[in-house]
Order: sequence, then C-alpha cells, then structure tokens
Amino acid sequence: MKFFSKISVFAVTAVFFSCSTTQKLETLKPEPDDASPLIYDATPSFINLPITVKLTDIESQTNALLNGLIYEDNNIDDDDIEMKIWKQAPIKIQNDPANPDKKIKTILPLKVNIKYRIGTKKLGVELYDTREFNLNGVITLSSDVALTNWKLNTKTEFKSLDWNESPTMTVFGKNMPITYLINPAITIFKSKLERKIDEAIEKSIDFKPNVLSALEKICTPFQMSDTYESWLRIVPVEIYSTNAKLKKDSFLLEMGMKCNMETIVGKQPESKFNENKIVLKPVTKIPNQISANIAAISSYVDASKIMTKNFAGQEFGSGSKKVTVKNVSIWHKNGKMVIALDVLGSINGTLYLNGTPQYNAQTKEIYFDKLDYVLDTKSKLMRTANWLAQGYVLRKMEESCRYSIQPNLEEGKKTMAAYLKNYSPMPGVFVNGKMEDIQFDKIQLTNQAIIAFIKINGTVNVSVNGLK
Repeated sequence: MKFFSKISVFAVTAVFFSCSTTQKLETLKPEPDDASPLIYDATPSFINLPITVKLTDIESQTNALLNGLIYEDNNIDDDDIEMKIWKQAPIKIQNDPANPDKKIKTILPLKVNIKYRIGTKKLGVELYDTREFNLNGVITLSSDVALTNWKLNTKTEFKSLDWNESPTMTVFGKNMPITYLINPAITIFKSKLERKIDEAIEKSIDFKPNVLSALEKICTPFQMSDTYESWLRIVPVEIYSTNAKLKKDSFLLEMGMKCNMETIVGKQPESKFNENKIVLKPVTKIPNQISANIAAISSYVDASKIMTKNFAGQEFGSGSKKVTVKNVSIWHKNGKMVIALDVLGSINGTLYLNGTPQYNAQTKEIYFDKLDYVLDTKSKLMRTANWLAQGYVLRKMEESCRYSIQPNLEEGKKTMAAYLKNYSPMPGVFVNGKMEDIQFDKIQLTNQAIIAFIKINGTVNVSVNGLK
C-alpha cells in the first residue's frame, strides 16, 4: 500500500507541477482580409531580340521548295509555245554586288524544253511545223527585300539569261542560230520565274513561327534557385521590329520585346505566354541598353515556411520561462502584416504580432518595422506571462521575423548569368547578355503576397540564327 501511495503522491505532484509551470494561452485570431486575385503594379522591361538569318539558310529553304520541274506550260494554242523548265542544279542566293545592303541576287541553273509551232491555218486546214528544243543555261535575278507582317518579301526582277550553249536548230543538216525564236519564249517565262522566286522566298522566310517558338521557350518559367524555390517568369506584352537589313551574308532583323518579368517564390508557376496576343509593331530603332524590372513575389504561405525555418532550434526567455516557436503563419490585415507564432514551453498557444514590411538594402532582407503584439495578445500576456511581453523577448523574436531575399538574389544572379551566356532553349536560338548590380525599388502588399520590386540594368539579347 505504501508503495502505491508514494506513486500516487508523485503523480499528483507531477500533475500539479506541470499545471503550475505550463499555461495555455487563448488569444483571438486577427482574421485575414478577404482573399482577392493577386494584382500588382508591374513596370515593363525590354529585351532585345535580334534575328539573324544567313543567306545560306534562305538558299537551302528555297532549294527545298523549288525542286525538279518548276514551271510547265502545256498549252501551245495560245501563243504557239509549249514549255517546261527544270531546276538543273542548286539555286544560289547571295548579296547583289550592285546594291549589297538592299538587294539579293539569285542564280538559277535551269534546263528548258521548248516546243515552238510555226505555220498557219487557212480554209480550215492546219499547216503547222512544230520544232522541239532542249536548252540549258543560268538565269540571274535581283530582288528588293522588305519585311511585311513577319514575312520577308522580295520583289524580283529578271536580269539575264546565259546559255551554256548557243541555242541552235538543225535545218538541212546545218546548225542554225535560233535566238530570235527563243527570245519571245524568254519574255513569256521570265515573269513566271520572277513570281516563282518571290513565292518561294516568302514561304521559306516566315519569321513568325521561329520567333514565337523561341518566345514560348523563353517565357516558360525556369527555376533560378532550388533551395529557395524561386522561378523567373517572363510575360510578353508587345513585339517591336525594325526593317530587315542585309549585312554581308545575313539578314538582320532588330526586334525587341516589351514584357513583365516576375520572380515567384514557391511552386512552379504556369506560363502566361499566348501567341494569339502577340502583335508586331514597326519601329525605327531598338534600344540597346535595357532595364529589367522584376517583381519578386513571395506568397504568404511560402514566406511563412521560410520564417518557420528561421525559428528552428531557438528558445525565447530565460531560466524555466522559455518557449520555442514551432510554426509561423503570416497574412495581410488592414495594410499591415499579421505574424502568428505557434509556441510551446512555459506558454502553449499562438502569439499574434503585427508590423509593416520594409526592405534593408544592405542585408537584402524584408523585415517588419515596429513589430508588436496585437492588442488582444498583448493584454493577455500582461496578465499571464508578463515576461513574454517584455521588449527584449519581442526584439529577439523580431530578429527571426525576417525574410532574406539576398540568397535568392545571389542565386538568381548566378543563374541569370548562366542564362545570359549563350543559353539555348531550342536549336538556333541563343540568349546572351550582361547584368549590372541589382537595385531594390519598392515593396507592395497584396492580399496574397509580399512583392518586392527590383531593377536590373544591362543587356539581354535573344538571337535566332537560322531557320528550321
């Protein structure tokens, strides 16, 4: 009996001791504002998009479109000529020496089969003699170049036709020159060939699919930091373009993209790219130096997780009066931030603090200015745990109520540096550039997130080399 009595006394003492040293704190939760869509004031950024297409790419595309039999006229009754034209060898496209900055020259080796009808029709009797000629030579054409609605348009003009052999016809066993017969045929088919070349180049040089494919890849959110779960998202607004220019062996098309750049903390965001909303606007000049305005978006859920990590392993208080913070939640309330600390120890319950987020440019931290307990929490602490309400404990907690974006920025800067060093999201597309120091602009609160606006000066070039 005495043994069980001692256990009973010990148990009662332990319960009494426990009740006397641990208190349950019942506080009123400051309810968050009603949820609303995440809307913030975005400042557009500009990215250069120089498009470079080599003449050899145009040449290969044109050769793929114009192959074998490229022209056929089987009606001899309209003009006494039947004609078939084959591409004899690959077409060559190069700068026109006469005007290398504005014109291209197309050299087309061809084989021609001509049936020429000589004769007349009298009294219902046809008296015709049809002769057939097989010729081969090289046609030279010159084309003016312009960009219209994403496409490279040419206006081609027939310049010359050089026969590999002088056109002749055998008459009574002798080779007779027949250039006088061929010239009318040339007059007929040269306009046809001009149009064929223009159509082939227009089909082969449509920038839109290539540019939009490149933009879609560029605008797919990519992870800047695995540790801090940050993503960069580019949202295009408008595309600008200058006139296409010829330079040496390439077409140059200066393009620029007006866009919003966002850094999002948390899970991978969805792409906001919509090719149906992309409009091409003509301009005379694209600026080289750009300013990227990035919105660093930290949702309250994700910022709460980071702050919870800040409190890990820390105790607040002294002696037997101590608490540890097990979880942190933050939300927006009347223009301020509410920080809820779930504590265990001498006091069990939730402490509610509020303050205004600020940014420390030296430490690259978002912190909370004039952090204090909300009124209900403060009054209850004064009655039940005055030691926890004291200023020095609050200040110690305040040190962990910070959200550092320095690692985010540094990691992002490293990733951006790699992203700006010949990064290729798809074949033929390359991203290059340079960055200067990151500058903080301002903080904006929404009902769902803390948004830090950051400015980065530098250059970003996305070049499209070649066409697939």
